[in-house]
Amino acid sequence: MAAEPEAAEPGDERPAPTRERTRFTGSLTFRVVSLSSVWVVAAFLVVAGLISNLYERTAQSGFEAVVRAQLYNLINSVTVDDGGALSGVPNLGDLRYSQPLSGWYWEVIPASANTEGRLASFSLGPRTIAAQPTELAPFDMQYRRDYRTEGLDGETLYVEEAEVVLDQENHTARFRVMGNASVVQSDIAAFDRKMALYLGFFGLGSIVINALAILYGLRPLTSVRRALADVRAGRAERLRGGFPAEIRPLALEMNALIDSNRRIVERARTQVGNLAHSLKTPVAVLLNEASAIGGEKGRIVAEQGGIMRRQVQHYLDRARVAAIDGAIVRTPVEPVLERLLKVMRRLEPDISFERRVAAGSAGFMFAGEQQDLEETVGNLLENAAKYGRGRVVLHLERAANESLRIVVEDDGPGLSEEEMVQAMKRGRRFDERQAGSGLGLSIVADTVLQYRGSFRLARSEIGGLRAEVILPRAPDGPMS
Repeated sequence: MAAEPEAAEPGDERPAPTRERTRFTGSLTFRVVSLSSVWVVAAFLVVAGLISNLYERTAQSGFEAVVRAQLYNLINSVTVDDGGALSGVPNLGDLRYSQPLSGWYWEVIPASANTEGRLASFSLGPRTIAAQPTELAPFDMQYRRDYRTEGLDGETLYVEEAEVVLDQENHTARFRVMGNASVVQSDIAAFDRKMALYLGFFGLGSIVINALAILYGLRPLTSVRRALADVRAGRAERLRGGFPAEIRPLALEMNALIDSNRRIVERARTQVGNLAHSLKTPVAVLLNEASAIGGEKGRIVAEQGGIMRRQVQHYLDRARVAAIDGAIVRTPVEPVLERLLKVMRRLEPDISFERRVAAGSAGFMFAGEQQDLEETVGNLLENAAKYGRGRVVLHLERAANESLRIVVEDDGPGLSEEEMVQAMKRGRRFDERQAGSGLGLSIVADTVLQYRGSFRLARSEIGGLRAEVILPRAPDGPMS
């Protein structure tokens, strides 16, 4: 008797839930923001690369142009005397040629046998810098070449070099002007760092502003979702709110769909009512005729007619529940339970009825019709009072997934596991001495099934039967 039977499990009929995407990766906001952010980052990287490349080219070409101009200035400042010796006092207008190891040097050396002497900048002094072999850096048609080499202090030097015939006697000299290319590279690296910093801040600000703009633009979709949730939960009957022009048609169509569903529900309720009235008279005639016949045949007809009337009413109730499935209905639970307990206390004065409401369960709302809740709990209380010895306990609790759990226990003899399974079959009675049709627990199971809940029977802690139903719970709050 300790094990629970595999009784009515209406919840098992629901399809297996599909695996949903994560909250962020499946979000339209996440997609738009992430794609736009990737585009911003890519765009800023491309722009940064272009600016850096353009600045580097401009800086290098400007630097090389300065060194080349100083080479021409040096050439114009040097001559040879009558003896073929190099002479002149070049002034290139840059103090760095006067600072030792500055990385800026010039030098004039003989390039022909009839020329002698050597001129050099004060920054170079008696030291010399090896020239690049002509095989690696050949002269052009104008006897000019440029190359890079290592300086005196480990720096990189950019060298502009030319061989020039100084007079008609073919005295030839080699002119070299050397500039510190490492300084230019340092300036380019500093520019790249500052540009990366500024573009990084600007790009981050662009991403944030873009994300805020997208979030603001998609806010109406969140409003629509909340409005639909309010309609589904029963807090509202229609989508309400000021929606932008792009979403307003969707809201209007949703409201039209809600109105159409409401008309279908009302039509189904009307048809169910008409069917009930049309069947009520023939059944009443059968019962009257059975009373007139009398005897054993009359009794049998009356008994079967009564069963027919109860079964018709039962199936009409099921049809009504199916008709309102998904409709916007909410029923306060505690007032219904209190009213049922008052009725049961008057009908069964010898039974002690207790109500226990778990913490946090006050104010629960049933997502369904009041009549269905009354019929479900009423059948359980009636069954418990019928077989209980003197005590019935009604529990109201919060179930998993924010559902509603109602438990009715009694201190009667209880049922075995096999009897629990049989008890919910239509018309099955274990005590023929008790009045009733045997439909009570099956009606509970069918009603719970229509609401996609669950119904279980088990052994009660107080000795008798424990009947547990789990029903959908509607969110609290007034209807708007």
